[in-house]
Amino acid sequence: MVKKETKSRFWLFIMIGSTALLMVVWLLTPNNAFFKQVNTWQRMTSPGLLSAAHASLEDNCAACHTSVKGADPIKCIVCHANNETILKRQVTSFHANVASCKDCHMEHKGQNRRPTEMNHVILSMLGLRQLLNDDRKNEGEQDRRQFVMWIRHVDESLMPHSRVIAEELILNCATCHSSEDPHVAYFGDNCIACHSTQYWTIPEYVHPAATSTDCAQCHKTPPNHFMPMFMSMCAKMLGKSPQSVKQCYICHTISAWNDIKGAPWHKKSMSHIPSR
Repeated sequence: MVKKETKSRFWLFIMIGSTALLMVVWLLTPNNAFFKQVNTWQRMTSPGLLSAAHASLEDNCAACHTSVKGADPIKCIVCHANNETILKRQVTSFHANVASCKDCHMEHKGQNRRPTEMNHVILSMLGLRQLLNDDRKNEGEQDRRQFVMWIRHVDESLMPHSRVIAEELILNCATCHSSEDPHVAYFGDNCIACHSTQYWTIPEYVHPAATSTDCAQCHKTPPNHFMPMFMSMCAKMLGKSPQSVKQCYICHTISAWNDIKGAPWHKKSMSHIPSR
């Protein structure tokens, strides 16, 4: 027992002595010394290099961070609030209502890495957080609370498919992606009924056979097919005269829209890609 107390006192003496020595060295060192500069301590505590876009802030932690709190979204907004490129584009306009940046924008990953990691689950959680923190007392308050409870206890049998999770059902895909919808709203705006948030392709989808003649059920006829020149030039050039522009199968194959049946390759224009 005596040995333990002696050992503890020894290490206590070492710590006190080391602290006192550092204080003496600090006081006797000129203010312009290297280790007295703020930049020096910032470099020592930095978890890594900033991205190329923020490289100029490498020695200015206070530009993004607040003491104790850490990365502060308010400081991000000060610089990016007027970024019209982000706020006016449909796919990124949701930033106007998201008061959190660090969830998707990871810094200190180096200059050769894009500091953006799009995660729809995180976006869903941010939306749920906003619903839970909404204290407005109106007729929609109860509906919002019930919606949140339903999301958290939804039966798996009610999910559209296994490639999405309940939290993602809060997202309205059309809000960001309607401008790039290849279906031109032909199937409505409930994208998640078929697609997932990870990729647009549908693994379980099998295209109907090449003998199918009901193409127009899914593929919208492009506007140029309704022009007078279509029947008078395009159809005659191919030697085919469909009775309706919805008879896609007469000229097209299911492998590619520009692969026209019976037409030489030099007549198959890559621009012949209609809206679907």
